[in-house]
Amino acid sequence: MTKSGFMELGGGRRQVRIPILYEDRATLAIDKPSGWMLAPYSWQRTGRNLAAAVLSSVHARDHWARSRNLRFLRHAHRLDAETTGILLMVKHPGAMKAFKDLFESRAMGKTYLAVCAGNPVDAAWECQKAIAPDPNTHGRMKIAPSGKEAVTLFRLLAAVADLALVEARPLTGRTHQIRLHLAAVGLPILGDQLYGSAKARHWRHQEYPLALRAIRLEFRHPFLRRQVCIEAPQSRFLAVFGWALAGGNLCRLAADSRVD
Repeated sequence: MTKSGFMELGGGRRQVRIPILYEDRATLAIDKPSGWMLAPYSWQRTGRNLAAAVLSSVHARDHWARSRNLRFLRHAHRLDAETTGILLMVKHPGAMKAFKDLFESRAMGKTYLAVCAGNPVDAAWECQKAIAPDPNTHGRMKIAPSGKEAVTLFRLLAAVADLALVEARPLTGRTHQIRLHLAAVGLPILGDQLYGSAKARHWRHQEYPLALRAIRLEFRHPFLRRQVCIEAPQSRFLAVFGWALAGGNLCRLAADSRVD
């Protein structure tokens, strides 16, 4: 089943309302905004610790959590702090193990949109470059033959001037995988301050500081025993970069129709 509504974190003027995209008896998926971190090594760099904020809100029995009788809610996977889009959370410890197994066994279909600086040579390609931590920079990864296996499927959706809209489907779940694999072929994501070119790093936008959005999760539900597809809205993200969906097809927006 799917329920609409919002996850409401904080209070007063600082309250943040995060859209709920999907919900059933075991899971809840939100449309994560940028700036909310999940990785412990980065917590000192922001006051917005999503895991801690959710835990606090559930324990405080805030209305959105109390109305669902939530006692437990944890993220089943991670998104980078500046990445927006679908974040799947689970409602009990048994679901945590089941969904972590889905992510780790490649049974979870994941689709992202990325806007990159540059134009790809091919319309579709696969990157299999292994990834390892960069020993010289805390929190940074690098392409390394001795690293862990990493596989991403890419498809060019649209290109204009020196920008490309790319669909990414990671088959593995390494840290910064999509960002590294695109940078490795000369297509850094706009706003990527770790792996981007000078042009990519120059991108500034409050809502989408990194032009990477998780738009779809597809999986066989381990408890409901049926296929589930969760989707996040794309229209605003596309409009920021000058594209729109019309009848399922991408088109360029007129300059005066674009979203700031």
